[in-house]
Amino acid sequence: MQRAIITGASSGIGAAMARELSRRGYALALLARRLDLLEQLARELPDTIALQCDVTDSTAVRAAVERAGAVDIAIANAGVGVTAWAAKSVADAELMMRVNYFGMLYLFDAVIPSMMERRSGHFAGIASLAGLRGLPTSSGYSASKAAMQAFLESARVELAPYGIRVTTVNPGFIATPMTEKNNFKMPFLMNAERAAKIIVDGIERGARVVEFPAPMSVAMRLGRILPAWMYDRLMSGYGR
Repeated sequence: MQRAIITGASSGIGAAMARELSRRGYALALLARRLDLLEQLARELPDTIALQCDVTDSTAVRAAVERAGAVDIAIANAGVGVTAWAAKSVADAELMMRVNYFGMLYLFDAVIPSMMERRSGHFAGIASLAGLRGLPTSSGYSASKAAMQAFLESARVELAPYGIRVTTVNPGFIATPMTEKNNFKMPFLMNAERAAKIIVDGIERGARVVEFPAPMSVAMRLGRILPAWMYDRLMSGYGR
């Protein structure tokens, strides 16, 4: 039986991925800060353990990974998002970088050495389409997700000779506790269960990048190649 470890597994995409992987026969180690929700989920799923862990604490992440034992798939899913202007969001940006980027890095640091020894394994990071270009009022969030994308892209090439796969996951808007506070219309909003199926499908087929929904992925990829003056003009309304 293959074993997967997931951070941020107490709700949202993390919980949905746990259920999807369990349906496919995986044993699971679930990490999150909210132990009550995590234990409730673990009781629903066979061969699942709940491990309370703050991903911004590298020592706690390493201890949780040691308790989980060897894993075949590690998914860095824990994340936070705060909407704010760049000039007013330094504290929020620091939080997002600590959770989104360094939280992923601490899991990576804890699981990759044993994967390299075994010359097998799979690491996936849940980044975002928002990391493809800086979005007005989401500067800190976009920056943290862009950092994840750059790191995962580098790691993918470095770890390929060891038989380790690396997948970057770039979702659009997903209906989760993190997005429910947004006070604007979210295009192509998708439920967490559908998102989890797409992500797990991508991981199981060894995809390098998983992006969805397709219309938003195309729009963001096109936006990435626009010259700066054109991008600024198109996005000026959102900046106000």
